Amino acid sequence: MKATAIANANIALVKYWGKRNKELILPFNSSISMTCDGLHTKTTVDFSGSYGKDTVLINDEELKKDEKNIMAHIERIRQMAGITDKAKIISESNFPVAAGLASSASGLAALTLAASKAAGLNLNEKELTILSRLGSGSASRSIPEGFVEWHHGEKEDGSDSFAESIASKSHWPEFRMLACIVSEARKPVGSRAGMAQTVDNCPYYEGWLKTVNDDIAAVKKGIAERNFTLVGSTAEKNTLKMHALMMTTTPAIIYWIPQTLEIMHSVMLWREEGLESYFTIDGGPQVKVICLQKDEKEILSRLSSLDCVIRAINCPPGGGAQLSNSHLF
Repeated sequence: MKATAIANANIALVKYWGKRNKELILPFNSSISMTCDGLHTKTTVDFSGSYGKDTVLINDEELKKDEKNIMAHIERIRQMAGITDKAKIISESNFPVAAGLASSASGLAALTLAASKAAGLNLNEKELTILSRLGSGSASRSIPEGFVEWHHGEKEDGSDSFAESIASKSHWPEFRMLACIVSEARKPVGSRAGMAQTVDNCPYYEGWLKTVNDDIAAVKKGIAERNFTLVGSTAEKNTLKMHALMMTTTPAIIYWIPQTLEIMHSVMLWREEGLESYFTIDGGPQVKVICLQKDEKEILSRLSSLDCVIRAINCPPGGGAQLSNSHLF
């Protein structure tokens, strides 16, 4: 009745932005991500004590504003397992939460694996991705290893909307994601609210849906062939399209801050100088620089010289969510 799991964050190379079903968290489009070694969440769940209520402690702070419906997710798992015990949950991440670094993805993936195991469920990877999706869409991509595709699915019940590895972490070990932290503050608009607003009133959302499948095809081809230019350039174009959607909603959602733009311009300049790298940005101000291992030392050195970068986390392709025998309590 007690289990601990560790899950890595994932950074999307082709983004998911918008739900066709908000209750089941079914996306309008498929997405592709890289599971990031170096950005992880560790979570312990215990159903075995005589707890009077569910308690959740995230990075030493008690959960009060439940933006991701964590309590509902625990109740969902209880119902699946046929138990009524209350839970004690402690979770720790090694990077800032709610700041645009996919903390909810690693957090909900770790919670799903730990809670389901503690409740007596033995789910396979596909089942875990579907269950994680119900807590946070992008969490489904933090269950498998390496390069991952989350299928948007066609069925109304969501049974065909799951995530799977399309290439293992050993397929392209030279690939790098450098997560640049420019602000540790919580972002002003959560991704869930931002997506809903974009789908409701962005005049260009149909254009996004018409082009995103081309991006999916290009990135899958690039990963299969280890074509860095194809993957990097498509990922950068895709992130710019996604942020253009947000900027043209009413009211506008602008996650970028001056530090974000400084890194974006720097990466484009370095590329013109022959140092090939690309950027991608999720719902927040943080920039992730995509490069190859042969250039990581030089790019990290250049990033460290920028006053806007608090720190940069070097992430190679990472492993999938795993159970751990080392509990947090």
